[in-house]
Amino acid sequence: MITIKSDREIELLSIAGHIVYETHQYLKKYIKPGITTLELDRLAEEFIKSKNATPSFKGYDGFPKSICTSVNEEVVHGIPSNYKLKDGDIISIDIGACYKGYHGDSAWSYAVGNISDDKKYLLKHTEEALFKGLNEVKPGNRIGDISYAIENYALEHGLGVVKELVGHGVGTNVHEDPDVPNFGDKGTGPRIKKGMVLAIEPMLNLGSPNIVMLDDNWTIETEDYSPSAHFEHTVAVTDDGYKILTGSDA
Repeated sequence: MITIKSDREIELLSIAGHIVYETHQYLKKYIKPGITTLELDRLAEEFIKSKNATPSFKGYDGFPKSICTSVNEEVVHGIPSNYKLKDGDIISIDIGACYKGYHGDSAWSYAVGNISDDKKYLLKHTEEALFKGLNEVKPGNRIGDISYAIENYALEHGLGVVKELVGHGVGTNVHEDPDVPNFGDKGTGPRIKKGMVLAIEPMLNLGSPNIVMLDDNWTIETEDYSPSAHFEHTVAVTDDGYKILTGSDA
């Protein structure tokens, strides 16, 4: 069931979202060769707790850590470990924070040191695909309009669109209705209404769109080991568009 949030709920979701944004900004200076993803996880958890919030993902369906750290060919849900980041890596960091029962959710992909031109291309166009999707968030449009905009942009730039993983509603649960696929047709899906809160999150691959699940039952990576990028914002639908809840102005 798709829920419409009250002004008070959106205020709490905005606080949660801003904590997620601040956590990303805090981690950025640590994302360099030599740091382990486990260290990033510890830093994120401590920072989130310092803001009177809790990590949304820790314990979610049994997930063991506070953030998801997905490196290179890992698409999503990478479990922080003793892996040391290397020059030339890219890393997607997915962060959730729960404040007074309401969640913020945002993923961003980062370069580690000096990366290849191919990886720069992937990051640039996956981020741009996110904003192409966001441009379709307004009352009266449909979820499929978001999906189509993301897919169309990705395909124009030769990127593989992961179809098994989708964006979603956000509220008192970190994943709520509706699903927001990164592919689809204009004019399809639920109607977008003021007060809906949505996480839009293209996951695009430099190669094939096909993915596989690793033996840890969490980490998803590209079937052909091509690099993957992930960009995500949580937004609230306003009278005439959207407000980013996981950005600097939240």
